[in-house]
Amino acid sequence: MCVDSMCSLSRRRALFAGVASATLAAFSLKDARADEPSTGPGPNAIAPSDALARLLQGNNRYAANTPANKDYSAGRAARVTAQYPFAAIVGCADSRVAPELAFDQGPGDLFVVRVAGNFVNDDGLASLEYGVKFLGVPLIMVLGHTNCGAVSAAVKAIREHAVLPGHLPELVRAIRPAVEIARTHGHGDLVADATIENVRLNANRLRVSQPLIGEYVKAGKVQVVGAIYDLASGKVRMVD
Repeated sequence: MCVDSMCSLSRRRALFAGVASATLAAFSLKDARADEPSTGPGPNAIAPSDALARLLQGNNRYAANTPANKDYSAGRAARVTAQYPFAAIVGCADSRVAPELAFDQGPGDLFVVRVAGNFVNDDGLASLEYGVKFLGVPLIMVLGHTNCGAVSAAVKAIREHAVLPGHLPELVRAIRPAVEIARTHGHGDLVADATIENVRLNANRLRVSQPLIGEYVKAGKVQVVGAIYDLASGKVRMVD
């Protein structure tokens, strides 16, 4: 037989212990489930048109100097095991063009392939195929930019029949088709015209690329677009 106050205290202790055990069990179950890979669609499973709108909205914020507040530490642990980029960018290696900044996006948002002159070679194509096939990227943007040094160098080398050192002739070879088209159909500024034609050529190459990206484009799962980044204003304009 127990005193009422002692029995009441024992019951309260038992109740608290039960609640604590249930809470710990719930947190343990939640943590275990969080570690399990998701079998559903990823957060980048959006329409290509929505991905493009998201990119352009971010560029508007960047150009207006009103970027969204970002805590780059947030989500860092989650990104250890998975990535869900909503767009791939074929960009120039130019140090003045940083896609994550130009589109006001954070880590894990963009899958970026960069090379001077923003052209697609076999290595870059393989990277983009990986992004489409295994990461679920719905949008690819070929992004040229104004005053491109690589395009300027290619134009100069072609005009002067110059032989550049090292592997630079390969860069000129990759950009030459755009320069030749711009010579025929341009509007006077050969570098600017060649920059646009270079974007068009590489976007078109990706649209019909076999065996992967072209099929995704045909099925409407992936869209390939071209654009030019203006160094002076920070604005991105689309290329038809």
